[in-house]
Amino acid sequence: MVAFTLHDRELSDSMSTSMSTSNKVTGKRAWHWPRPLTGKPMRWVGLSLLAVVVLAFIASFFIDEPLRRYVERRMNESLDGYTVKIQKLSFHPIGASLTLSDVIFTQNAHPDPPVIHIPKLAASTQWREVIRLKAVADFRLDNPKLYVNLKQLSEEAKKETPVTQRGWQEAFQAIYPLKINKFKLVNGEVTYIDEGPFKPLRLSAVNIDADNIRNVRSKERTYPSELHVDAVVFDNGKLVIDGNADFLADPHPGVKADVKLDDIVLGYFEPVVRHYDVVLKGGLLSVAGAVEYAPTFKAVDLTGATIRDVRLDWVHTRPDKSPSAAAATTAQKATEKTADRPDMLVRLRELRIANSDLGVIDRAAKPEYRVFLSSTDATITNLSNQAAEGRSVVKVRGKFVGSGDTLVTGSFKANPKGPDFDADIRIENTDMTKMNPLLRAHGGFDVVSGVFSFYSEIKLKDGYVNGYVKPLFKDLVAYSADQDRDKSLMQKVKERIVNVVGKVMKNQPRKEVATKVDISGPVENPQYSTLQIISRIVQNTFFKAILPGFESSPKSLPAKGAVPAKSG
Repeated sequence: MVAFTLHDRELSDSMSTSMSTSNKVTGKRAWHWPRPLTGKPMRWVGLSLLAVVVLAFIASFFIDEPLRRYVERRMNESLDGYTVKIQKLSFHPIGASLTLSDVIFTQNAHPDPPVIHIPKLAASTQWREVIRLKAVADFRLDNPKLYVNLKQLSEEAKKETPVTQRGWQEAFQAIYPLKINKFKLVNGEVTYIDEGPFKPLRLSAVNIDADNIRNVRSKERTYPSELHVDAVVFDNGKLVIDGNADFLADPHPGVKADVKLDDIVLGYFEPVVRHYDVVLKGGLLSVAGAVEYAPTFKAVDLTGATIRDVRLDWVHTRPDKSPSAAAATTAQKATEKTADRPDMLVRLRELRIANSDLGVIDRAAKPEYRVFLSSTDATITNLSNQAAEGRSVVKVRGKFVGSGDTLVTGSFKANPKGPDFDADIRIENTDMTKMNPLLRAHGGFDVVSGVFSFYSEIKLKDGYVNGYVKPLFKDLVAYSADQDRDKSLMQKVKERIVNVVGKVMKNQPRKEVATKVDISGPVENPQYSTLQIISRIVQNTFFKAILPGFESSPKSLPAKGAVPAKSG
């Protein structure tokens, strides 16, 4: 250490001598390192800085409350239909940052409970961008909670202005004088509660990270702002979004991102879908793909979606009162409106429904009944709103009313002119006793034994339908003295007639009863959705054919020119 110090001193002296010599030669004034402040000057500088900090710190206590009232008022001036309350605001002079505590948003029409509660919101200058001469801000929200119930959603439905255009962005911008450039949300929670004994819909552990919102780094890309979202959905499911956004796009922000959903429990949506005459139990959903939502283009391009282990029933009540009928019509019109739109792409490369139970409950019938397909495995490939993508292909396997082997194949295509589909349906070897609720409702009788099969081909295009339905019965027995002893005399007579009809119409070589209804003609109401048209075809022609010899079919057929049932 001593040797090093001496050497260092010698080197310093040598440099000083050399510089002095050089200055004498050149005639220039010698340059010297400034001497550090010592003693009293140094103490005065330190005391001055300390005084400024202390005064700023003391002043912050006096400015906090006036600033809180000012920010709260500015935010409320921006909001429409909502009110914000800030419990506490702290101004930090060092760094010129703000911390808001317990920020609460309430809906004016239904203020209890609050819609949003933010325990802590921090706003500060993004100093790394100051170097680039860009004055922008960081925003961080810790543990925020968004809470919505049915009453609050119903109130929103009455408004003409969407909730996203009620001044939310302006309200948050009023918190801090600089424009938001980085937004971070940590450990958020979103909860929706419906009426009745249903589990709330909840997203927890929500994290959002968006950077370069103001595009201060001027990246050469369509969506300059990095975006990441992850969350836990309904306790076990996972949501991940990774991509980019353009938060300054006009008239609304744009985003392009990869989306992945894993093991989302569909049963949680029961309180939502029940408003559309749908009963939903259990089920898991997984989705992977990409989305793009921008002012000039919108796309949902999913590589795959899987639904498994779900029980789903559509409930038929009164056609003139059913919300699902209106929803189906609205959906059909929306589908036709989006078909072949150049500014919109909807594509699902493969949808799979596995090990599920799909059915229809007819509560308009007396008595009501349920027809269903159990152990359903279905695939739909190449689903798209673009005609250039070709036809979508459907294949369904299952057990009709838990018994008959069922295979449905078909295809359909997006068409602005209306439904365009074809279907081939095959149901074989159904235990007819499983169909007794349906037979009682539409035929006024039940059976003791029998085997049922059903075949159909249907094609619909440009408002015109062609096809047939053909049911077959084997070993049909409608009356049994032991089983039907408690029934009325008229009921016993009717079931004996069914036995006789079955024997008269029987194809003796194969010991089967076969009937056929041909379908040909224009659709009565082209405004019906594809689902409604299929439902009417099945309702009318199926029951007309399945109950030969009885006036049990509905009053109107789905297509004009349908040929009456024929024995085969």
